[in-house]
Amino acid sequence: MTDAHAHVSCGDPSIREFLVGRDFFGTHPWDAAEYDEGSLVAALEANPAAGVGEIGLDRLRDRNVSDSMRNVFIAQLRVAAMFGRPVVLHGAKCWGDVVKTIQGTFPKGSKTPPSFLFHGFSRSGGLVGDIAKLNGFVSIGPSILNDHAVNYRRLAAEIPGRMLLVETDRTKAGEGPSVAEVMAELARVRGVGMAELEAQTDENARVFFEGRGNGNI
Repeated sequence: MTDAHAHVSCGDPSIREFLVGRDFFGTHPWDAAEYDEGSLVAALEANPAAGVGEIGLDRLRDRNVSDSMRNVFIAQLRVAAMFGRPVVLHGAKCWGDVVKTIQGTFPKGSKTPPSFLFHGFSRSGGLVGDIAKLNGFVSIGPSILNDHAVNYRRLAAEIPGRMLLVETDRTKAGEGPSVAEVMAELARVRGVGMAELEAQTDENARVFFEGRGNGNI
């Protein structure tokens, strides 16, 4: 069972350790002013299994995406492409803008990062086709446990199985719902068995972390 996105190890022995040696380095959009490209490059050179993230754009703190935030996102995308590393994306309240920025950064036929994880994705299914073309994966989190999150639960039911991952987004061990709880509810929403969903998401996690995408748009 794979927790595709958490900020700490949850310490659950049932979780297969795909994340061991799979650190992610990058500057969160809230911290764009602190971006140091030399430090990112050095971290990736020193950690051949590491990816880039979480990076992206954000409208939670400000309704407008600043030029500096967008420029830092683009710079990190280019570093990820240069090293051929998978990317974890953040796009609170602006997922469409995240997708357009990636598409604009890499003209058709150019080399991109090999795979993308759309962490905390909550947009309607209208973007799923574009995400698939980027070799993107969508991780479903604890919001699936909210019976009132009708649109989110519908999205979780409709995402193609080959793109699906599960996350807790924990920042402390033992905090919030476990990945098993999220997985169980997602299986129920999708009408599949827990073992089938676990096998699918474990394989998807492996593909994402190994970056087995086509590497271009």
